[in-house]
Amino acid sequence: MSIISQNIKFLRKKKGITQQQFADDMGIKRSLVGAYEEERAEPKYELLKALAIYFDISIDDFINETINEKWAPKPKGNPANLRILSISVDKEDNENIEMVPLKASAGYLNGYADPEFVAQLPKFYLPMFKQGTYRAFEIKGDSMLPIVSGDIIIAEYLENWADVKPGETYIVISKDDGVVYKRIGNKFKDNKKLKLVSDNPVYEPYEINGEDVLEIWKAKGFISTQLPKPTPEPTMESLTAMMAQMQRSISNLHQSNN
Repeated sequence: MSIISQNIKFLRKKKGITQQQFADDMGIKRSLVGAYEEERAEPKYELLKALAIYFDISIDDFINETINEKWAPKPKGNPANLRILSISVDKEDNENIEMVPLKASAGYLNGYADPEFVAQLPKFYLPMFKQGTYRAFEIKGDSMLPIVSGDIIIAEYLENWADVKPGETYIVISKDDGVVYKRIGNKFKDNKKLKLVSDNPVYEPYEINGEDVLEIWKAKGFISTQLPKPTPEPTMESLTAMMAQMQRSISNLHQSNN
């Protein structure tokens, strides 16, 4: 049973209502409730939002967490920083992936929560990203090589900032830095400092204040116009150098053991 179908069934029974009562409350057919609970169909995104509101839980927990008697909602970030996320859907009710190009990055700081601004962004749909809310960000600079300027990071909206995992990559939206793609170097506790680390060692890690963070998106993939180049075949010179290095390593190992 999928997480969504299991959660619908558990929460409905916990509420002490029948499938028919639940269907009446949600304004849908009882047969649909059965299809959802038996994993024969999945609710569209708009209904998922309504279900999350009905059961008084976050949509992130509703679609990603197994909700049972042991489940408890996760702590969120500073309530002052939590905002309603603006999204759009296509004609088939699939949630779009809005793209934030470089030229729109500055405006995104003011318009990221504005439905009219978000509606004007380029948008597309990728079937492999079905659950969750995704956005695409064009990045600049060479701080995250081999990702380069012009590459597009596809990222999933992170509602609970306590879910930040050190060592993984995120799009971080902040008041001072704007849109940046970085590796996060620490757990985000009590909305304090957030350490941002570049994969390119030329750039030093730095910290930003938690109260300056507007949004965090977990990187899930990227689009690049630069295709990978084939690995060059080893030459006699490179093989000789490798053998010499191995001999030096073995010699150093013997010396350290004597």
